[in-house]
Amino acid sequence: MNTPPVEISAPSRGTLPARTVFARLERPALADRSSITVIAAMDAAFTGEMCELIWADGSTKVMPVHRWDRTACETDLQLLVDMCQGPTLDVGCGPGRLTGALTVRGVPTLGIDISPQAVRQTRERGGAAICQDIFDPMPGSDAWQHILLADGNIGLGGHPVRLLRRVAELMRPDGTVLVELAGPGVGWVHRQVRLRVGQRVSRPFSWATVGLEGIDQVAKEAGLMVTDLRCMTDRHVATLKHARSAPKMMGP
Repeated sequence: MNTPPVEISAPSRGTLPARTVFARLERPALADRSSITVIAAMDAAFTGEMCELIWADGSTKVMPVHRWDRTACETDLQLLVDMCQGPTLDVGCGPGRLTGALTVRGVPTLGIDISPQAVRQTRERGGAAICQDIFDPMPGSDAWQHILLADGNIGLGGHPVRLLRRVAELMRPDGTVLVELAGPGVGWVHRQVRLRVGQRVSRPFSWATVGLEGIDQVAKEAGLMVTDLRCMTDRHVATLKHARSAPKMMGP
């Protein structure tokens, strides 16, 4: 039975809803000027303010927004964009560099992100995008040929198996999930992280990092299988398919 094509509506210019798994974090006390919501911190980052990640051990890292708001580079094209030939869902699309690149090629693509500012910037690139969480009801359920988890977005929510099970529900039986991974020596790690913009700090939320050694087990627990692994410069992307339909990846 043929799956009907995904219809992607033109970007709306109305109010952007934000139903997310971060909802419980979005209610700081009104008088507390030292706090910021996760979504507000991400919006600030996408408008040019420096945003830092604060890990549970106190170490910090500047959120690399400069990597996400540029035009898709050659590595993006070869590892991610070139692999998408049918309807594509870009999960955690950010400012839309991948959604935009796919749209220019004529590939039906929808970006989703919890940041209203990221969604606006994606739409400004000409891409279609909606502001919501991946676990909310999605358009085109069970009709996406490709699902992107680029830039470490396998870590969204802190539970990669749960996330992969969710995207598997949205994917066609012969579809693929493209997962960008951390490098060697990571396995998979669950951590708590906060965001800091200026003197304002968010409440902690869960994040996960999955590396080259961890993706096989994570995929297996989600009912998926790794069928390809491509590396270019210092970036690594695994292709996952439904285990019942996927050929095993050949060894060296």
